[in-house]
Amino acid sequence: MNSTATYEEKGTAWGKFVSFLNKIGFSPLGFFLLIILALLPNFYPFSEEYIVRWLIMGAFLAAQAVAFDFTAGYINIVNFGFAALLGLGAYTSGIFANTTPFLLFAPGLNPWLTIWLGAIMAGLVGFVLGILTLRLRGIFAAVMAWFVGIALMGLVNNLTELTRGPLGMNPVKFIETPNNLPYFYIILAMMVMIYVVLKLVVGSNIGLAFKAIGQNPDAARASGINPTKYLVFNFTLSAFFAGLLGGFYAHFFGSLTPSTLMHTSKTVEVLAIAYIGGRGSLWGGVTIAFPFVFFIEFLRSNLSSLPGLHLVIYGVLMVTIMIYYPAGFSGFYFWTVAKVKTLIKKNK
Repeated sequence: MNSTATYEEKGTAWGKFVSFLNKIGFSPLGFFLLIILALLPNFYPFSEEYIVRWLIMGAFLAAQAVAFDFTAGYINIVNFGFAALLGLGAYTSGIFANTTPFLLFAPGLNPWLTIWLGAIMAGLVGFVLGILTLRLRGIFAAVMAWFVGIALMGLVNNLTELTRGPLGMNPVKFIETPNNLPYFYIILAMMVMIYVVLKLVVGSNIGLAFKAIGQNPDAARASGINPTKYLVFNFTLSAFFAGLLGGFYAHFFGSLTPSTLMHTSKTVEVLAIAYIGGRGSLWGGVTIAFPFVFFIEFLRSNLSSLPGLHLVIYGVLMVTIMIYYPAGFSGFYFWTVAKVKTLIKKNK
């Protein structure tokens, strides 16, 4: 969440701090909430292992929403193959870290290294996907991304000597501990890193080019912007971070199956969070992800007889948001801030 330091503040230490926060995509309120989030698992009841696990899933989903919104919110292309790219990163990392004789390839590399190999592999596929969608727009580009995702899932299912297919594989974990707290700080750091990097990108001239392409590719081209370069860069960077998050998934859960990781329904979950949070904001999905995970996990615990209910809820909320408030939560936040400032000025 961004805010701008007032003219009087800029020369002060506080003003400089606010200016720095703005550059990396935070407002003082957003930074304060991040600190609270980081401290939360150290206090009861949030220190309970199952709640820490919910916080991990919240941060994991939030980081995905940021990487997804980087494409959907700025170049206006919905990447329905996002979950498959995340799965590709997970499987690549798991295979390179494998030490068991059950798979054909067992180099046994350190998972802290292999997650970057998974990110690079996903980034390369994202590069190819960007090239494939150059001449496509809207639903056609989304369908192409979906087809690529289906193809990736099919490969993982059929290359059983490398992935064990539907039987699943069990990658080594980052840390052999029953405690979830270290994993929370790992994914929290990854979430912040992804957000800051992508916020810096969209805050630069590259981000302006993204917005121009997303609004009108022909007008952007006429203005001297090369859509090819920016579209490919956007897909590559988004896919790179999806692959990196896939590596975390692999070495946190220690279990991979194509249907639970790479299915299109997983992309729909991320899409819903990004859209409800507010397209083109990056931070909107982060604020929505955590309460949603808690709400969905509560429903799963108490309404286990209704599997898939969370997808219905996602759908209803998305339709409601798109009809009545397309700007999402981030738009509502800025509207509220503007109203409060107006009231304060009137009362002076």
